Amino acid sequence: MAAHRKPRRHPLGGGTARTAVTIALAGAATAAVFDGTGQAAPRPTPAQVRAKVDKLYQEAEAATEKYNGAKEKADAAERRLRTLADEAARGQERLNSARDALGSIAAAQYRAGGLDPTVRLMLSDDPRHYLEGAELAERAGSRQSAAVAGVRRQVREIEQLRGDARVELASLKDRQAELRLRKRTITGKLDEARRLLSQLSPGERAAIGEGGDAGHASRSDGARDLLGMPGQAEAPNSRAAAAVSYAYAKLGSPYVWGATGPDAFDCSGLVQAAYRSAGVSLPRTTYAQIGAGRRVARSELLPGDLVFFYSGVSHVGIYIGGGRMIHAPNPSAPVRVAPIDQMPFAGATRVA
Repeated sequence: MAAHRKPRRHPLGGGTARTAVTIALAGAATAAVFDGTGQAAPRPTPAQVRAKVDKLYQEAEAATEKYNGAKEKADAAERRLRTLADEAARGQERLNSARDALGSIAAAQYRAGGLDPTVRLMLSDDPRHYLEGAELAERAGSRQSAAVAGVRRQVREIEQLRGDARVELASLKDRQAELRLRKRTITGKLDEARRLLSQLSPGERAAIGEGGDAGHASRSDGARDLLGMPGQAEAPNSRAAAAVSYAYAKLGSPYVWGATGPDAFDCSGLVQAAYRSAGVSLPRTTYAQIGAGRRVARSELLPGDLVFFYSGVSHVGIYIGGGRMIHAPNPSAPVRVAPIDQMPFAGATRVA
């Protein structure tokens, strides 16, 4: 009977269908390989790596300057918070003393029984003596009222200090969060630059100026330059000369983002340290340093002038004459001498 017949299998049913799909996919993948569409991306050339690494270093340095600015503000917020805490502690001590004094007055009144003045006059053996005492008590009452008013004022002051401290603490936490974000940005870009460079051979890295001594000057060469060469411009004053001398003495020091010396520097950290050694206080960041002195044209540069680069003013060096500067370039290169036309020129300022 028809009810007992076995159902017919579809030609591509069950395992047969799955097998056919697998074969088809495998064939498509094979075709893709032979067609070239599945091949890995070609290895970048050293020049391409150099360009990408330079861009990453520039972005990391811009983030570093923002980190430096945020850290400066965080440090200031922390100092203000400590000052407010000290003021609140001193105010609390004064308040405690005032409260103790009020407690003594209250205890004396309690011992006196708190009797109505008329009753005390009637019970007094010596009314004249009592009246003198009442006059004294009245003056004491005036002092007590003043003391109470003083306590109230101190309580308000302490509450104000504590409110200011809460605002400052919130500001500090915001700055610290910004610092963590900037740090992740910087380290991410530097890690990517290291990863790209690790794909190159030592010879390729040397050919693109990574890990070699390109642009580096020795301290003895620097000393000769500082003493003057034919046609070499002189620093405009002793402070500028001292800053240049300091920068020469730091040739070969490693670049470390956020560092201000004495053994490692970032670009603005080197500039700040050099002028600090000459008795001149400069802001911490490039975008603040460019506004710290008198702007000068590129054609008027003298040794000691600060030279800035890129549209965001994210890099700075110390001009030494002859179209050259000393700067802290990036993590792959130490403090060195380099031509100022190596990067897009953004401006210059004379701070001494």
